[in-house]
Amino acid sequence: MVFYVYLLECSDKSYYCGYTSDLKRRVEEHNSGTGGKYTRTRTPVKLIYHEKCESRNLALKRECEIKKFSRKKKNELFVK
Repeated sequence: MVFYVYLLECSDKSYYCGYTSDLKRRVEEHNSGTGGKYTRTRTPVKLIYHEKCESRNLALKRECEIKKFSRKKKNELFVK
């Protein structure tokens, strides 16, 4: 099964990082207010970056890595 690590930009310009097996559904959940406590009050959110991972374990590890990045380093993921 393929998993995705994703980065959202919230309405207040903050970032949210997560992982999922269904990227489209998960972004819709965030925008409907059922995706997560952090994004619930920061809708609408916009998907700004995602990457595929071969397993849930790898996706979780990558999510933890990205969460530790500075804002500048997160920007480097998607701004080329």
